[in-house]
Amino acid sequence: MLSEAQITTMDRLRSYVQTAIVQLPDFADGQPLIVKVKRVSMLALAKVGKIPNALLQQANDLFRGSGNTRQTEKSNPMADMYDICRIMAESCLVSPSLAEIEESGLELTDAQLVALFHFTQKGVKALEPFRQEPTNPVAGDDVESVPNATE
Repeated sequence: MLSEAQITTMDRLRSYVQTAIVQLPDFADGQPLIVKVKRVSMLALAKVGKIPNALLQQANDLFRGSGNTRQTEKSNPMADMYDICRIMAESCLVSPSLAEIEESGLELTDAQLVALFHFTQKGVKALEPFRQEPTNPVAGDDVESVPNATE
């Protein structure tokens, strides 16, 4: 019964926007990537124009989890999926940022991009299929997996 439920406090709401430290799939064996991330909304990104109109249908299909993306004469579903995952990665990576990773000469792997996309939509639990034991987590940090994460 709702009248017996406690209203969510403002302190509790503020805790929902905190970042998480997660371990993404490795670049390669022995090359872990541990990052600070935040949840972002695909709908909010679309609203403010960060997801281009040309990708909105594909983003909608991914958001709905239909597994089917529509292909038109001018579309390339794999390229569209990459673009959407990259936009989500750019928006959710706090430290290092996507720009910093790319400035180092690295490019996120497909598995890392997909893990970040799943994280943005479902949180740390979405990373469980990617989980592996963390390799050398930073002392004092709670490390979750986007394959290895803990909120």
